[in-house]
Amino acid sequence: MAYPVNQAMYPPAFGMQAPPTSFPGYEGLVPGVSGGFLPPPPPQVLPTPVHTTQQDWSIPRLSEEAAREAFTSFVDSHCCYSSEPVKDGVITSMEQFNTFRYRLETFTESRKTEWATKPYEGETMNPFTQPPPGPWEMPVKAPVMFKDHVQELEIPNSQSIKPCDTCSASGRVKCNKCSGTGSITCSTCRGAGKDSAEDRCNSCNGTGKQKCSDCSGQGTEECGTCKGKRQLLSYIKLMVQWKNNVEDFIVEQSSGLDVANLGEVSGKPLFKDALQMVYPMTGFPHPGVAEASEKMVMEHRSKYSQSGRIMQQQQSIELIPISKVNYQWKGKQYFYFVYGTESKVKADDYPATCCCIIL
Repeated sequence: MAYPVNQAMYPPAFGMQAPPTSFPGYEGLVPGVSGGFLPPPPPQVLPTPVHTTQQDWSIPRLSEEAAREAFTSFVDSHCCYSSEPVKDGVITSMEQFNTFRYRLETFTESRKTEWATKPYEGETMNPFTQPPPGPWEMPVKAPVMFKDHVQELEIPNSQSIKPCDTCSASGRVKCNKCSGTGSITCSTCRGAGKDSAEDRCNSCNGTGKQKCSDCSGQGTEECGTCKGKRQLLSYIKLMVQWKNNVEDFIVEQSSGLDVANLGEVSGKPLFKDALQMVYPMTGFPHPGVAEASEKMVMEHRSKYSQSGRIMQQQQSIELIPISKVNYQWKGKQYFYFVYGTESKVKADDYPATCCCIIL
């Protein structure tokens, strides 16, 4: 988009160093105040329906041998757990409570601007010869999809040079360590001018003062704002943030295992679909997954298209295996869970624990 140049914004009395009062597309941007996130252009791609194909939704049942191996590894990882229930316990029954996890990922790009400064290094500029590109007109290379990333850029044609206010364009400021005096209290005699024997202190020659090491006795140090350059380059900074917004839905199951534990494991991949804008899933055997997909897709589209641009979406379904293993040890009944493709174990009522003291 081309903007007409408004000559009134470029006061000739101030020459090259005077920034315009505003730029087209950046009106209201105040130095020192973030411009906030900028609404993106409307999306151009509309989603199309996707139907899941018929496939094997089942997962093999956990064998007793695999259940016992997982239990053994779990107990071995706990120093305070006795291995007796694993060796002597008898598995009485195993129940399967497999469940589905639907995951929606919405990869977004958002942009915001603010005035910024940095030491002027003598860069060649042609300020105000043409309007700067708009925030969403700046070409920016996107990172790897579905990975968080932040990038900062200078908006072209927004630069101007100004004297550093911090040091009044001198390049130096009062030394903080000595408060500008060039000297500090002697560390040997602590300002007394004498040592413990009441003789003249050799470190400060009896003055009680030492030359400040930070400023070498000058009383001033390099300005931290302009780094001694005396001038600052003022420009509009564009901050681009890519964020992967992830939301999961897990179908309820009646095993008794807290659903929060399932966030730690993976499942058997059943379906994955990646497009700029995905369409809610249809035709999935479990109605809860289809309902969650429709609700989450619509919510993501509404929520993340307001303050950013949706770059791509990805939806997937996993079948998470859950087995409840009931076993008997010393005449009493106990149980543990084996879940996820990693065969993670949860055994809250493990019957043989002790207190360990780690030295």
